[in-house]
Amino acid sequence: MDARIVGWGHTRFGVHDSTSLETLIQKAAAEAIETAGIAPADIDAIWLGHYNNGMVPDAFAASLVLGLDDDLRFTPATRVENACASGSAAIYAARNAIRAGDARCVLVVGVEKMTELDTRGVTEALAGASYSTEEAGVSFPQIFGRIAAGYFEKYGDQSETLARIAVKNHQNALRNPLAHMQREVSFEFCNEISNKNPMIAAPLRLTDCSLITDGAAALVMVSEDMAADFDCAVGFRAAVQMNDYLPMSRRDMTELTAARHTFAAAYEAAGVTVDDLDVAEVHDCFTIAELMIYEAMGLAETGKGAGLVATGTTMRGGRLPVNLSGGLKAKGHPVGATGVSMHVLASQQVVGRAGGVQQEGAELACVFNMGGSGVANYCSILEAVK
Repeated sequence: MDARIVGWGHTRFGVHDSTSLETLIQKAAAEAIETAGIAPADIDAIWLGHYNNGMVPDAFAASLVLGLDDDLRFTPATRVENACASGSAAIYAARNAIRAGDARCVLVVGVEKMTELDTRGVTEALAGASYSTEEAGVSFPQIFGRIAAGYFEKYGDQSETLARIAVKNHQNALRNPLAHMQREVSFEFCNEISNKNPMIAAPLRLTDCSLITDGAAALVMVSEDMAADFDCAVGFRAAVQMNDYLPMSRRDMTELTAARHTFAAAYEAAGVTVDDLDVAEVHDCFTIAELMIYEAMGLAETGKGAGLVATGTTMRGGRLPVNLSGGLKAKGHPVGATGVSMHVLASQQVVGRAGGVQQEGAELACVFNMGGSGVANYCSILEAVK
């Protein structure tokens, strides 16, 4: 008995100075419960995706959801962490509980409050998702800078392509009222190094990096035999997780090998190919990641993803629009919330409720959420079900 997504909630992503982690959690949860049209007492279990690692003092946050309503008291609640893929990890754990028959109605919340620390503090917290034995003291911008440098050395300078990916995602975010940064940027600005667009970790510039963001998203899922009682329902055509070695030294970092295997397994499970997808939300923590994900998902051969950007394939109106939400680059990347947010937005697409970011006729949506330097990989293929 598989799970169906029947409700969702999503705060605006951005800087929430006066909003606590608890408030973000409860706001997204309340919206998801209301959208699903259920009562809090109907919820059998709760999962919370939350990375944290010192960004807030709330190290034991799963039960913060219970404060939303007295009827949630005594509901089992579990925090799930898998770096930047913590939100997807929470969704997969909740889905597995339904598939196992341990629950029939579940709530999943993903959350992160990152702006209580300064940029240096956030950078140090995120660095905990790397292999400290070999990569201690190396920030994630530096890690993906190394990845980009290796890719450039092998396939040529892709700086212009990365700038065009940034421009695309900022343009998409203009249609998304939940996005952190709703500001158009020009190709010239993104492609040039300046005081406002400095080099962060060569060859990555500021405009190649995702945003430090606060926010939360939530889903309600029910057992498939209950789905007919809801206005709409979204099913998992496939849901695949694969992890790779943590040390970068053990991997070829000019490609996202585990991501490629994860996509391939998801396509096989769903009985589809990349050509069947209508829309995709992928993990553009840095613009180089989006470029390499194009190749991992089979849109282009390794080293040839730039051609997709040049031809507009991944643009709005292209053959496979990628990150119509604005992606992590412009929507924002509150780490634990990202995977849940992706599933919310993909679900809205396939039931025609994505508002200004809607892709007309979208029936099959792909979500790819990644933790660390290509270590934790989650690929979901979602479709509306009757």
